[in-house]
Amino acid sequence: MNEKIEKSIAFLKQEGIDAVSTGIVLGTGLYDLISQMEIKKSIDYSDIPHFPRATQEFHKGMLHYGNLHGKSLLVFQGRFHLYEGYDFFEITYLVLVFRALGGGTLILSNAAGAINLSFKKGALMLINDHINLQGGSPLAIKNIETLGDRFVDMSQPYDASYREKVIQIAKQNEVTLYQGVYVAVVGSQLETPAEYRYLKIIGADAVGMSTVPEVIVARQLGIRVLAISVLTDECNPDALAPIDIPEIMKMAKKGEKDFIKIVKAFVVSL
Repeated sequence: MNEKIEKSIAFLKQEGIDAVSTGIVLGTGLYDLISQMEIKKSIDYSDIPHFPRATQEFHKGMLHYGNLHGKSLLVFQGRFHLYEGYDFFEITYLVLVFRALGGGTLILSNAAGAINLSFKKGALMLINDHINLQGGSPLAIKNIETLGDRFVDMSQPYDASYREKVIQIAKQNEVTLYQGVYVAVVGSQLETPAEYRYLKIIGADAVGMSTVPEVIVARQLGIRVLAISVLTDECNPDALAPIDIPEIMKMAKKGEKDFIKIVKAFVVSL
């Protein structure tokens, strides 16, 4: 595992990506932030040794290094999922690489369905906790101790001071920002009405197929985490409509505008 990471890092340093402090993982349909950066280097995931390939059509699979309002950033345009056939080490590989480059603050984003029916699609949810229903853990692998602690505290996975800062930024910019619990499932099928009822009962406010493994490894490595969901659909089990991918992508783009406002202000404040 360490040998793979070292080869990836050696390649990135050759490409001029040496030391970073802040990273962003852009979820489904969320990529307009890149156009507002001063890009120094863009690299296809497939060119980085041992880096997984993005196979989901809405994840571009590009690594961008550059500046946003004078702050240096490493932006992962696309991530990896269990439903693509990857294991937890591969899914969280980008977090391991980010930390090896010196990263200390990770901003995660995703598209999610709103289980809490007081939340409206096209808006944002600040994740304050999560539930892992993916049937495994990135820490439950052999030799994990070579990467970091095996027994990782998760009493506060999402940095409280970062969350408070983002709440204030949203107020100042008049952005609707819900707060809630994100539940990660395997996918790639969406949920049945009964499953949505179950997820609501156990305390979830939004559901998606990513993010949680990345958070677990980030906390294992001592990285501070901020995570925001763009709510792309409303999951009412009593009035469930068939999946509409174009509508989901439309809502992702709608929420992305407010997401960019918040991220830009947050990065400047670091």
